[in-house]
Amino acid sequence: MSTREKQTLTILHTNDIHSQFGSMSTIAAMINEERDQGGNFLVLDIGDHMDRMAVETEGTMGTANVDVINLTGYDAITIGNNEGLTFTPDQLSQSYAGLLCPVVCGNVVEQDTGLAPVWMKPSLIVEKGPFRVGLLGATAPFTTFYELLGWDVLDPVESLRAQVEALRDEVDVVVILSHLGLSTDRRLAEQITGIDVILGGHTHHVLEEPLVIGQTVLGAAGKFGQWLGKVVLERTSVGEPLQLVSSGCMAAKSILLDDQVALAIATNRTEAERTLNQTAVITDRVLPIAYDRESPFATLLAQAVRHFTGAQLSLVNAGQLLGELPQGNITKGMLHSLCPSPINACTICLSGSHIREALEQSLLDEFSGKPIVGFGFRGHILGTLCMDGMEVQYNPDAPAYEKIQTISINGEPMDEQCEYIVGTLDMFTFNVGYPPLAHGTRTLYHLPEFIRDLLETEIKRPGALDNSLRARWHQS
Repeated sequence: MSTREKQTLTILHTNDIHSQFGSMSTIAAMINEERDQGGNFLVLDIGDHMDRMAVETEGTMGTANVDVINLTGYDAITIGNNEGLTFTPDQLSQSYAGLLCPVVCGNVVEQDTGLAPVWMKPSLIVEKGPFRVGLLGATAPFTTFYELLGWDVLDPVESLRAQVEALRDEVDVVVILSHLGLSTDRRLAEQITGIDVILGGHTHHVLEEPLVIGQTVLGAAGKFGQWLGKVVLERTSVGEPLQLVSSGCMAAKSILLDDQVALAIATNRTEAERTLNQTAVITDRVLPIAYDRESPFATLLAQAVRHFTGAQLSLVNAGQLLGELPQGNITKGMLHSLCPSPINACTICLSGSHIREALEQSLLDEFSGKPIVGFGFRGHILGTLCMDGMEVQYNPDAPAYEKIQTISINGEPMDEQCEYIVGTLDMFTFNVGYPPLAHGTRTLYHLPEFIRDLLETEIKRPGALDNSLRARWHQS
C-alpha cells in the first residue's frame, strides 16, 4: 500500500437490543452487507443485549444471545445493567462460557479478589488491518446492587481516565464502550483527553448525526435493534491522526435477514420453551387481576413480598402482573409471561404519612393508569397499589387525597408520625411510579430473586390462595 493511500476504519455498533430477537437477524444481515464492501471493520455491542423478559433469554439463561453474538461476528462487547444485575455472577459466567469475542469492562471487579471476573477484560487491543485499536468499557455504577452480588463497581470516569492514559500511546485509536448514558458520555469527552470515539448506550438515545465534543466523536444506536450505528475514520498514512469521515445510524432494514442467525434463534426458542414448560405448581382456582382496584393475584404478590422480606406490611403495584393466574398446571414459562419484569423486592422504612399519600395516589386514575417505561418494569401501566399486613377504609366518591378514612397495620391504627418497615419493589426507590415510596430510608435490596420467584414460593404456601381472596381495601 502506498503511504499516501487513505486508510479507513469502519466501526459498526449496537446497544440496548434487550433481547428483541426479531431484530437480530436483520442487524446481522446489515453487518454482513457492510462487510461485503471490504475494508477494516470493527463490530461492537455496548450492553443490554440480554433481557430476561424474552423467552429465549430466560429459558436458556442468555446462551441464545451468545449464539447470536457469535454468529453476527462481534469483535467485542461490554455488559449493561441487564447482564450485570439480572444474572448472578455464576449464571453470567456460564452464559459467556461459549462466547467467542471478549467482554471488555474496566470498572467491575470481584469483591473477593479485587480483580475483574475471569471472562472479562479491563482493556483490549485489537488489530484491524493497519490499525491498532484500544478498546475500553464501562457500565452504569448501580453500586448497591452490584455489591449484593459480590462485585464492586468503580467510578467509571476516574477508571477510564487512568485506563486511557495507560493505553493511549500503544494504539492508533481509543474507543470507549460506554453503557453509562449520554450525560456521562459527554462528561467523558469533556474531561478526558485522548479518547477518539465513545459508543454509548443505557439511555437509549439515537445519534443520527455526528456529535463531536473536542476531539471525541460520540455514537449511539437507540434501542431494540431499530438502528445500526456506524462510525468511519480515516488517515492518509501510518502514524497520522485519524479524521472523522462520518458518524450516525442506519435504520434497520427488515427485508434483510441472516439465515444462520434466524435458525439459531428458532432453535434456542424451542429449547427455551421446553425448559420453561416445567411445572412450578398446580392451583385449584383462578386468581383474577385488575389494575384500577384491588384483585386477588396482585394481593398474592403483596403477600409474597411481605413473607419473603419479613416486613411489617407490603405495597406492590398491580401492573407487574400481565394477566390472571389460571387454575391448574402453572409452568415456569407461565409465571415468566405473567410477571416478566426483572424486578427485586426490597424493604424500606417509611412514615405513616408517606404510606397514606401513596395509597391516596393509587386511588386516582392518573396514577393507576399511568404508562411506565424502564427501571426494570416490563408491564404496561402502573396499576393500583395492593397490600398485605394492613387494611384501608375509604370512600371512592370523596375528593382526591381525602378518600382514605382509616388505615390499620396488623390490626392497629396507623400512626402517621411513626416509621414502618415496608416490603416493596426496587423500582419505587428510583422515584418512579408512586413518589412517596421513594422517601423510604434504610433501603435493603433482596437479590438475586425476582418477584416471579417469590410468587412461585407464595403460591405453594398453605393457605396463601385463600388469603389472597380476603379484601384489604374496604369501601364505606
